Amino acid sequence: MTDRSRNGHGKLEVVRASVQQLPVVANLLELYAHDFSEFHDVKPGEDGRFGYKNLALYWSDAGRHPFLVRLGGVLAGLVLVKQGSEVSGNPHAWDLAEFFVLRGFRRHGIGTRIAMDVWRKLPGLWEVRVMQKNDPACQFWRHAVSAFAGNSASCSHFEKNGERWLLFSFETSRPLAAVIPPIG
Repeated sequence: MTDRSRNGHGKLEVVRASVQQLPVVANLLELYAHDFSEFHDVKPGEDGRFGYKNLALYWSDAGRHPFLVRLGGVLAGLVLVKQGSEVSGNPHAWDLAEFFVLRGFRRHGIGTRIAMDVWRKLPGLWEVRVMQKNDPACQFWRHAVSAFAGNSASCSHFEKNGERWLLFSFETSRPLAAVIPPIG
């Protein structure tokens, strides 16, 4: 990875992952699960991998969308989106199921740009869930959602399986003219 790419310079691409890229997505999900294990009780299996149940559905279910992220041509993360809320039960809401930016690309505004790009690609009602004990993620999502949706976004709290979560909700009926924050 070049310093130029890592610091946010270079073209940001958020593109739908092809079925041939399923192994790439699976590999990135291993890194994501490793990072997430700091906040959530996920453990690797006997093969040393965390795995991701139902990953193949992202290429067979029309309501699921797998995205790979590249910055300056370098693989920088992934986003998995599915239609149907796990919280409100709304079958039409977009659920930001998984969002992962490789550590070397974090804290340069890239994550916010990625999120905004995905929200523009799939207009409608959005729900973004984040574990309250994952303070860096809570701060990130407060900023990203506010920068994109402003005061039209709501934030509520819920509990699931003994874990406390934040739920950000907002709607994009058409692509918004949100200002993309500068990379610095």
